[in-house]
Amino acid sequence: MKKKINIQLILLSSFAAMAAAAASMALFYSIFKNQVYDDIKDYTHIIQASGPGFLESGKSRALLREDGIRVTVVKKDGSVSYDSSMGQKEMENHKGRPEIKEALEHGSGTTVRWSATSSLHTFYYAERMEDGTVLRIGKDSGNIFHMLKRTGILALGLSLLVILLCGFLSRCLTKKLLSPIEKLALHPDGASQGPIYQEIEPFIQTIKEQHINILDHVRMRQEFTANVSHELKTPLTAISGYAELIESGMAGEQDAKRFAHEIRTSLDRLLDLINDILKLSELDDTEQEFELEQVDLYHAARSCLDMMDMQAAKQGVTLHLQGKPCIISANRNLIDELLYNLCSNAIRYNNRGGAVTVTAALEHGRPMLLVEDTGIGIPKEYQDRVFERFYRVDKGRSRQEGGTGLGLAIVKHIAAQHNAEIFLESEPGKGTKVKLIF
Repeated sequence: MKKKINIQLILLSSFAAMAAAAASMALFYSIFKNQVYDDIKDYTHIIQASGPGFLESGKSRALLREDGIRVTVVKKDGSVSYDSSMGQKEMENHKGRPEIKEALEHGSGTTVRWSATSSLHTFYYAERMEDGTVLRIGKDSGNIFHMLKRTGILALGLSLLVILLCGFLSRCLTKKLLSPIEKLALHPDGASQGPIYQEIEPFIQTIKEQHINILDHVRMRQEFTANVSHELKTPLTAISGYAELIESGMAGEQDAKRFAHEIRTSLDRLLDLINDILKLSELDDTEQEFELEQVDLYHAARSCLDMMDMQAAKQGVTLHLQGKPCIISANRNLIDELLYNLCSNAIRYNNRGGAVTVTAALEHGRPMLLVEDTGIGIPKEYQDRVFERFYRVDKGRSRQEGGTGLGLAIVKHIAAQHNAEIFLESEPGKGTKVKLIF
């Protein structure tokens, strides 16, 4: 990453330096050309003001030649009537010359011509005088290409210097910019972080939070694996022990019946554990898409209570349903699973002669499901943890009643899948209320 950032910064600075050099050369040539034209334009006006006698003077010719200036007077028909460098009779018609043509049409004209013989560039400025003739001034200049070449070498040298400097600065900047991230990789807890740029502080904070979440997830997975192993070991150990006693012939007829009953109970508990673990694994799969449909919470609650009527009768618990039809967009199987777990807990941890009431209705315009019981309740200090996997307030009673410790964890996952909020109210000896707002 660091190397890639360095290369990109160097390429960017190289492009900027070369672009600046090219622009500087173009600007230099433009300024140089305009300056030369301004000079020879001034010469034109001076010569016009000096009159014809100035051009005829031999001394004037020598001065013009010494300064690299050539003066030419061209008639309307293009023939040369005067030239300070050559005899006019030796010269061809100039009517087709661009600067002469432009001067005759527009009053003045300019051009630059390169002489292959002298390897010089000559700047020409022509101006039409009052009598219709054209006065042209030419000034020799060094080879522009040679000048641009020398300027280009200088600009290239400066560009290389700038690129090297930018490379050094980009290296320092990249190191300083990525230093907090590298330190974070070595110290994910944020220790020895040191000062960081304010602009990347949210990015660093996000990495820290993600790292903490990953560690929490790993810890939860490890705890879950350990708990699963422990929970599965208990019924399997019981099954193995009872089966061994029956196999050895040590158990009488009455004991064999009792042992068989215990084996079946342990097997039921084992199957419940496996089903709940599979259900949690299914809900943990964030990429899995659940089919949604219109589900009536009131109707689903009635079906659940009808199914659990026999279990409630065994516990001496009466079931009640309140509310009215209440439609949500949900996965029907998951809502049935959620209701089953809530009602099963409400029956299992209830008192004999107690009641379970399920209410489905609208609360402030939002669908609401409430399951309340008159059972043993949950102490306040444990209420924040009851939705954790395998967490039991009363471990002995939970196992005795056949609970897996996963029911409320499944409820929490299903609620999250349906963007529902969960609220729990409970008081020891007075019962528990679990409310879901969809």
